[in-house]
Formats: sequence, structure tokens, C-alpha cells
Amino acid sequence: MAQETTLLSPRFYTIDFAKLDRVSVESVREDRDILIARTKADPNRKRFKKTADWDPVDFEALEPELRKELTDFPMSSLTAEFSRCVLCKEMNRRSKNKDICELFTYMSRDKARHAGFVNDALKEAGVDVNFFLMKFNKYTCLKPRFIYYATYISDKISYARYIITYRHLEVHPAKRFHPIFKRFKEWRNDEFSHGEAFALLVRADDKCLKGMNKLWIRFFLIAVFCTMRVRDHARPAFHDALAVDIDYYDREATEMTSEISRQAFPIELNLDERFWNGCRVFAHINLAMADARAQGGVIGRLRLIGPGARAGAVFASLRARSVKPNALPASPRLEPVR
Repeated sequence: MAQETTLLSPRFYTIDFAKLDRVSVESVREDRDILIARTKADPNRKRFKKTADWDPVDFEALEPELRKELTDFPMSSLTAEFSRCVLCKEMNRRSKNKDICELFTYMSRDKARHAGFVNDALKEAGVDVNFFLMKFNKYTCLKPRFIYYATYISDKISYARYIITYRHLEVHPAKRFHPIFKRFKEWRNDEFSHGEAFALLVRADDKCLKGMNKLWIRFFLIAVFCTMRVRDHARPAFHDALAVDIDYYDREATEMTSEISRQAFPIELNLDERFWNGCRVFAHINLAMADARAQGGVIGRLRLIGPGARAGAVFASLRARSVKPNALPASPRLEPVR
């Protein structure tokens, strides 16, 4: 499952290193130095380990659907963390830009720590992920700004999702059916800092925020928001066990991420009912496509055509909608909510 490359599974990326080497952070130097000092201090260095509060989980006693989705959730997190660890390590290793190298040294450290921690948790479920996954995946070469946009939004929405889940389980501790949730407080702060790094890179090059690039920003905002919703609706038993309403949870996380992204982007999406309806349609389409893929064969492939075309039409309609302009703040730096 970790080696699959589909529309919703994390992919392995590489970047145009010549363009990366030409990046200058002088316009955001002060904010960049503050971020470097904080990440260098590494406040979470001892947190992603199994300690006395790591409660054992009887996976065999779980309902089959919950057991499957409880495995799928950390598997998705692990492959995302590991793929970004590989990317950050390559950016550090191959770039000649000292500012970039220092930034991604710490990010690759954090991503590797997260991936290793999740992998240890998966071993309890009888799953051991081969950490040489990059040998089995195709690499997609992207322009630096595309990686900035996608990774910034992904890290910020991960922060939002972790903080919402952590707060929910503080109020409902009986629903904390796996000890990995106890690390969401530290995990959210790491994700926030990683997003800050990409916010600095976006703001360092004002060309990333002008002209046709505004259309790309819109594309990545819609893609990440819709993808998160589709993934969550594919795990109903997981969210039922947490006592979380998926629609409410996704709306909260999306709105929080949209608000945060005003630090980096000159536009924000119009998150009205038409947008949420489009997201709901995506979730239903994904379930229909999953059913067709499970059927397989010629009939299954034919059944994919209609939902695939419908998904393209819904996405196009969301992209065609107007967006709200945003006046960027003087400083791109934010602090996480405590």
C-alpha cells in the first residue's frame, strides 16, 4: 500500500536545483533567522518516543473496519512524512545555497523522526514499512514554487487537523483509542514550523505571488482541501471511534488553514456553501471510484469513466469561481496557537 502511486497517495518529488540555488532570502532574513534558531533548539527532540504513557493496543480486538482504517491512517502519514524527508534531504544535499541547506537540514531531521515514530507504531499492528520506498517509486520533478505551494498548504492543514484532534481528545480522553494521538501536540508544532519555512520561501520571491502564479495558488488550495476531505470520508469507522463529525472536522480544519494561509498568499478561497457542496460531491465520487476499482476487470474500468469525468467537471467549476484578494502582512511569520 505504501508503494502505490495514486491520485491521493503521497508521491516522491524532486526539484530543479539550479533554480533553488538562485533563491535569496535577504528580504525575509530576520524572520528566517528567528525560525532557524527555534528549529535548531529542537524542543521536541525527546518527544517522539515510546514512553510510560504509551498504552498497548489490542489490534485483534478492534472491529475489522476500524483495524483497517487505523492502519491506513498512520500508513498515509508515514509515506507523506518519509517522502518529504527524502525531498528535504535531497534539497540539503544537492543545493549550493547555504541558507537553503541549513533550513532543510532541520526539516529533514524532523520528518525522519516523525516517519520513524509512526513506523514503530505500525509494527504493533504487524506492519513494517520498508524505508527504501524511494527505490520503488517514480520521482516527479516539479518547479520550486509548486513544491512551496503544495507543501506549505499541506503542512498548515496538518497542523490544523492535529490541533483540532488533540483538543477534542483532551475533552473526550476515553475516545483516545491509540497512544499516537498523545503526540499530536508536539507534532502540530513541528508541522507549523515546517509550513513557516515554505511561507518564507514564497514571500522571498515576489514572483511566486503574481500573475499566473495566483492561478496555481488557487489550484493547490482547492486540491489540498478537497483531497483532505476525500481521505477523511474514506475512513468513517476511524472518525466514529473518535466521536468526530467528519463534515464539521473538515470544515474547521479547512477554515483554519485558509485563515493561516493569508500570511503567505495574496488570495483566499471563497469557502461558501457552493465550495462545501463541491467537496461533498468529491467524497461521493471517490467512494464510487473505490468500489469500481475493487470490482476490477473491464467492467470496473468502464465504471471509472463516469465518476472520473464528473470529478474533473467539479474541480473545474471550483477553479472557475472567484477568490477574495488578500493584503499580505509586512512579516510572514506567525506563532502557533498554544
